[in-house]
Amino acid sequence: MKTKKNKKQALGRGLSALLDDNSNDVKLINDPNTDGVIGNIIDLDLKKIEINPFQPRTNFNQEAVLELAESIKALGIIQPITVRKLDNNKYQLVSGERRLRAAKSLKFKNIPAYVRIANDQEILEMALVENIQRRDLDPIEIGLCYQRLVEEIKLTQKQLSQRVGKKRSTVANYIRLLKLDPIIQSGIRDGFLSMGHGRALINIEEQEKQLEIYEKIIAQGLSVRNTENLVQRFNSGLGNKKKKLKTYEIYTDTENELKRHLNSKVTVKGNENGKGLIQIPFRSHKILKDLIKKIKRED
Repeated sequence: MKTKKNKKQALGRGLSALLDDNSNDVKLINDPNTDGVIGNIIDLDLKKIEINPFQPRTNFNQEAVLELAESIKALGIIQPITVRKLDNNKYQLVSGERRLRAAKSLKFKNIPAYVRIANDQEILEMALVENIQRRDLDPIEIGLCYQRLVEEIKLTQKQLSQRVGKKRSTVANYIRLLKLDPIIQSGIRDGFLSMGHGRALINIEEQEKQLEIYEKIIAQGLSVRNTENLVQRFNSGLGNKKKKLKTYEIYTDTENELKRHLNSKVTVKGNENGKGLIQIPFRSHKILKDLIKKIKRED
């Protein structure tokens, strides 16, 4: 019977099960509001709840909050929010900020809350992972959450992939989006282009060129496949330019030697096969004759 009771309590925890961390869920404290037990669902005074300072999400859709409020008004709050116990009979929100906002908009005095103990790092991790599990989160927000988990919680990408139930390559792709120009990131957040477009644009190192192609995507309504082809053509052209520059360097010594000998501007161009041309500009017949003498080595 004890096992069944524990399973029933776990239904309201959500993130505790997700993070495989139940060690802090049930601990005794002297608090009449929880009957002395952390791990209970209680009816909590809204005035005692502080907003989570580690909440990574700053943009809450007000229309969605109002829709949730209408649902709560009709059916009540089905899933409790999660809070952690602070000193001075105060609590801090761990998850459920939209439910809390909706309850406040309805002028509720109390809200059902699951109480637990957690340190700052655990709170940040839970807030980040909760956000990642949301379906309405845009790719950049997900990438930022992943990055914070890697940098602030010190998780490896492998550990992170296990935490959020995603492939390691998927996690890496979201984080790579953060290398895009901020304007393009805003375009993804606002829905002007998809994550697929962003993944294609990452393959261009020059941010100016990224923006140029981004503008083409918007203006011409390019598909992801069209964008990938455009990026591939750009990188192929860049590769050809690099190849020409490399073969040009083969003739640098010859060019410098001719400049010294003729005391004139000289340009030498050629390819790896030895084909090319030499250009020597001149401004008058006299200069031309002088150049010819130097080439013939006539005094």
